[in-house]
Amino acid sequence: MTGKQQKTSTARGRGLTRLGAAGLAVAAAAGLGLAGAGAAQALSSQAVSTVPTCRTSGLTASFGQKLGGGMNHEGVVLKLKNTSGHTCNVRGYPGLGLEDSGHRTLRSSVRWGDTYYAQDPGKKTLTLKNNQSVEAVVSWTHANAGTSGARHVNYLQVTPPANTAHKTHELRTWVDNGRLEVTALARRVPVG
Repeated sequence: MTGKQQKTSTARGRGLTRLGAAGLAVAAAAGLGLAGAGAAQALSSQAVSTVPTCRTSGLTASFGQKLGGGMNHEGVVLKLKNTSGHTCNVRGYPGLGLEDSGHRTLRSSVRWGDTYYAQDPGKKTLTLKNNQSVEAVVSWTHANAGTSGARHVNYLQVTPPANTAHKTHELRTWVDNGRLEVTALARRVPVG
């Protein structure tokens, strides 16, 4: 090899080395960009997941509009209000149960979805700041003591989603066969 050929060959080798280094730098930068995007996404999903689930102890249960109508239907708008002092999330359907005058649990069943009075808004994660409320529509039929499976109810048990403890709210009525229907919780459930 002549001196000129050797220089060209060395220059070409240095050029390839530079190209390789540049390629590695670009790949590293792209990798960091992807890692940065992944880290940013992880941080944003972490921010969402740091909002705790609303606990029973930080919520109050109350009744809004009472619903009546023909064909022995009755219902109520159930409201859950965040009184915890911090922001929390709620998602899904409240658990419901019935109690008699001595607070003994009565046999009951609950169907989630549309009710006689409202369409189901579907499950959505709702973020509640302190003092904000959500609602669900509860309905049942009642034929009073004339129905063999009628239950005389004094209280409604309300268990917020993702909880095991319940609130108890006075509800004096008859419920046929202990069957209740309830919509998912929403900011507002239109009654119609």
